[in-house]
Amino acid sequence: MSLHGAYDPDNIFAKILRGEIPSVKVWEDDDVLAFMDVFPQSEGHVLVVSKTSQARNLLEIEPEALTKLTAAVQRTARAVEKALKPEGLSLMQFNGEAGGQTVFHLHFHIIPRWADRQMKGHGHAPMADAEQLQALAARIAAELD
Repeated sequence: MSLHGAYDPDNIFAKILRGEIPSVKVWEDDDVLAFMDVFPQSEGHVLVVSKTSQARNLLEIEPEALTKLTAAVQRTARAVEKALKPEGLSLMQFNGEAGGQTVFHLHFHIIPRWADRQMKGHGHAPMADAEQLQALAARIAAELD
């Protein structure tokens, strides 16, 4: 998929937003959803998506939706830091297949990092245990401001 094209309403994140596929939610409001990545690159890997925009990538999103989305990324990253005490955080956002994007609904990755733990590759991590994801989501949600 290139940087340009039509939005696919049947992408996995659209299905999650419609409740057709389950997710482990950290938090949501009318504009955004933060949920655990089921193929985490690191413990506590969270995805944040817009609920109001059908932008495929950063080039397409409406400025107002981007403002709300980036504020949600910051709020969630702060909660991840408080809950898990990582030594660092990687914030990632991919655009187009050549840029590493695998789901064509704009989203941000919040990936906690520790010096003594290697991060798994994007799209190459094994599926996580649902109970462990739920426990992590609860810890992160408890630290939201």
